[in-house]
Amino acid sequence: MSHPVHPAVVHFPVACWSLATLADVVGLFWAPPWLWQLAFALTVLGCVFGLVAAAAGFLELLKLPAEHPAGSTANAHMGLALTTWCLYAGSVFLRLHDQQPVPPDAWALALGGVGLLSLLATGWLGGKLVYGYGVGVTAREA
Repeated sequence: MSHPVHPAVVHFPVACWSLATLADVVGLFWAPPWLWQLAFALTVLGCVFGLVAAAAGFLELLKLPAEHPAGSTANAHMGLALTTWCLYAGSVFLRLHDQQPVPPDAWALALGGVGLLSLLATGWLGGKLVYGYGVGVTAREA
């Protein structure tokens, strides 16, 4: 396949985690039970889709030649993406009590907030890889 899979699947964890964090912020001011349950479900889905996106991204990273000028940016992108996943996964575990979801505490909310900042930085580096270095872009004849 000539088209990389990573850019196609990365939108799912980005959307899930962004919406989960938004639901958590809204929940600070308006807290119906379904809102924190939605945030929990979106965070879990983001973690699942994040594993798929990470695997696809890792396969793309393996295709990058060692001497490529984007190597350090690609490694930073991968490191931040894994950090983001860990922050949101930590938030999931803090939202569980006796294997049942519970409303988030301050730590779970903080991990989600820091996770969003990490997600934004990860996306910025991903954009730099594509638009700055042309990683994953195939030149075609006109």
